[in-house]
Amino acid sequence: MKNTSIEWTDKSHNFWHGCTKISSGCKFCYMFRDKDKYKQDGSEIRRLSDQTFYSPLSIHEPLKVFINSYSDFFIEEADDWRADAWEVIRDTPHLTWQILTKRPERILECLPNDWGDEGYPNVWLGVSIEEQMYFHRAETLAKIPVRVRFISAEPLLEELDMLVVKNGKRIIDDFHWVVIGGESGNEYGPHRYRPSEISWYERIVQDLKLRTEVAVFVKQLGSHLRKTMRLQHYHGGELAEWPSSLQIREFPE
Repeated sequence: MKNTSIEWTDKSHNFWHGCTKISSGCKFCYMFRDKDKYKQDGSEIRRLSDQTFYSPLSIHEPLKVFINSYSDFFIEEADDWRADAWEVIRDTPHLTWQILTKRPERILECLPNDWGDEGYPNVWLGVSIEEQMYFHRAETLAKIPVRVRFISAEPLLEELDMLVVKNGKRIIDDFHWVVIGGESGNEYGPHRYRPSEISWYERIVQDLKLRTEVAVFVKQLGSHLRKTMRLQHYHGGELAEWPSSLQIREFPE
């Protein structure tokens, strides 16, 4: 369990490290950037030591914990380790485990046998949607039983329509929370950032706040808007520097 700068959680915990890039949001992934810094291979998928793997069992205070910031919980290469991870999650009911994936099509086959009709009460499931073409991930997650469903629109790479209707029903109505964030990165080199527009954030917030019951959490505006808006925070993560309409950080009930 590690402290984290991620504003929407209390701690992060990795059961394993390493991932493979599968969509546009992965292009400048911070995990690969950090691994490169230490001359490590970010594509090497490895289970962490038992001491690290089982360390959440020693935490007794209620906390929100983001799972696998350096991987994807549902990546196929981790199939042999996932049952042990579910056991840790089940044995820490006082921790709220936040699982974010780009592989929702694998969730059902990877759930524990005792998941039940509503899922574990201490687990949230989310999908990353960085461009409209990936909104099908939300449609997939909407069909999976879980107490809290969420969308992470980060890195936000284009304007998104969160009010998509499929078969006469809005997909977003099956969700409880949306996190929005711009891409952070360097000016030069292999780990850069892509542009975004403030109007993209404003549309999502306006659509969700006026037309849904979904909680909204604006995490950061990213490196591009930090530069163009001359923000002081290094990845545009200080609310006080934003337009008042975006100064919103809610959590699902």
